[in-house]
Amino acid sequence: MCAEKIQRLVQASILGFVMLAAGMGMLKLAFLLQFAMMVMLVIAGTTGFCPGLIILKKIFPSCESKENSLKDNS
Repeated sequence: MCAEKIQRLVQASILGFVMLAAGMGMLKLAFLLQFAMMVMLVIAGTTGFCPGLIILKKIFPSCESKENSLKDNS
């Protein structure tokens, strides 16, 4: 697994938790989590800065490095 794919799985898990919180009636928590997620995605989309991805790239390899190594082997 590469860092970018893990980041997408984490985002999906957070959105699932937001749906769970909303379904259980914890609307304030669901709203705050959803709003924080939206802010982070807007920041990442406009500036390219994503703290979660930076941390994940220190632990897991980047998908780009995997693609480059596959191209070098073929």
